[in-house]
Amino acid sequence: MDSPNPFPILRLPFLAIEEVFKAMNPFEIINFSMISKRTKSVTQQMTFYSKYSIQINASEMLEIWVAGPKYMTQCFYKFTTNQKINGEVVENTWNNRNELLVWKYSNNPVEEWKNMCKHVLGIFKKETIDVLLMTMDAFVNQNVSTTDFLKTNVKSVNECYLYQSVKENDINEHAAYLLKNIKITNKFSSYLHIKNDNFNGKIPKNLKELHIDNSQWIGYERLLEIDCKSVILEKNLITNKEWNMFFKKWIAMKTHLNLEYLEIDYRDIEKFRALVLHDIPHEVMDGGVKRVLKTCFNLTQEINGGIDIRRIDGKTVTFFVYQKFGTDRFAMSVH
Repeated sequence: MDSPNPFPILRLPFLAIEEVFKAMNPFEIINFSMISKRTKSVTQQMTFYSKYSIQINASEMLEIWVAGPKYMTQCFYKFTTNQKINGEVVENTWNNRNELLVWKYSNNPVEEWKNMCKHVLGIFKKETIDVLLMTMDAFVNQNVSTTDFLKTNVKSVNECYLYQSVKENDINEHAAYLLKNIKITNKFSSYLHIKNDNFNGKIPKNLKELHIDNSQWIGYERLLEIDCKSVILEKNLITNKEWNMFFKKWIAMKTHLNLEYLEIDYRDIEKFRALVLHDIPHEVMDGGVKRVLKTCFNLTQEINGGIDIRRIDGKTVTFFVYQKFGTDRFAMSVH
């Protein structure tokens, strides 16, 4: 039996073509754009792509994610050297959301991934990557070229997450190179194991969120360089004396003017008061005093008591202990 004639989409008026594209998922849009130069040109003429999100994963599995409006449909290209799963497609659906995954074989997955990234960014007219995830020791020999590729093809990254799979691997130089060359605008999370205090990585400024999981390399001078709204420093080695100097500078409005929230590992709040706030005017709030304060991830929580200090412009910091993911955390919230 002969197959029916294909629908002549390119003969439709432009507005009708655009409505057809709105009904396509990202895979269908990308596949259509790859048919010919003309279909690529038509694809690039669409005007509704601002609602689409482009996410890139440069880890053990190289991936490109394209999410449709309101993340109702998410499509994942996964690049593999396993020829047996080439072209395999998996579809998952939950809560009226649809997730499509397709595997693409290549004997040179890094280059294939770069080419597809460039093509996807081009047809969706994106100059910003919404999310970049990168495992720095997954393709060590490709780290510099991957950073150069990103620098050439995108102006900025909205959210960046850096990982490493083996703690002992030294990724200092490559991580510093990425931070120097990639502009991160909203959120940066590092789960790297930096090997020494001489790490010369540039900490992004003016972020909404900064999270450094292994922050032993963040000393007092680097702490003063941070300029972000929400800061989480885990496993930090900053001394009580240095925290005392930091809060005195904050009170005098000489540092961290944009800071709204700071979180560090748990410490006893009374010991903190005795060792850090001993010569700083402060007020211990009664446990019956309840206030809604900002916490991590731009959330809020009702907090009992706490210790307050005030900045010269009237802003107040409240120090408190609360539970996050079942673990006690020490935090300060500016209000």
